[in-house]
Amino acid sequence: MSELTLHMVNEDAMMNFGSRIAQVTAGVGVIFLEGNLGAGKTTLSRGIIRGLGHVGAVKSPTFTLVEPYEIDKIRAYHFDLYRLVDPEELEYMGIRDYFDGGALCLIEWPQKGAGFLPKPDMTITIEPHAEGRTLVLTPESSRGVTWCAALALEFQ
Repeated sequence: MSELTLHMVNEDAMMNFGSRIAQVTAGVGVIFLEGNLGAGKTTLSRGIIRGLGHVGAVKSPTFTLVEPYEIDKIRAYHFDLYRLVDPEELEYMGIRDYFDGGALCLIEWPQKGAGFLPKPDMTITIEPHAEGRTLVLTPESSRGVTWCAALALEFQ
């Protein structure tokens, strides 16, 4: 399967789509989130984390680099690498420990961690479009292909 392009009309649509991504991933995998400031990366992440069952605030990890969430047996990590000065900083924070295969890792600004991040299962690129957003989902593993196929059935 190739890329999947979807249009979200507003923030609620982004949150609902995030919830659907949570169901499709079953809380395991790596998703890169790309887009300019204000594109909606954190909104989509919030939808995914709430879709996993988290109740309460979902903060942007801009200053902490990572926010962990433990939801029943699911572990999710929301990374925001915008303020990262050098990708090597990720080594000092023990980045490899987060990617043990049993967690869902959402990574905003993944290009800032180039060389220290694993290959994603899927990359989601978000761009403004009219009043809403355009999302381009690019599968980058067999798991990502499965996710995109499931989402395509529902959203196209």
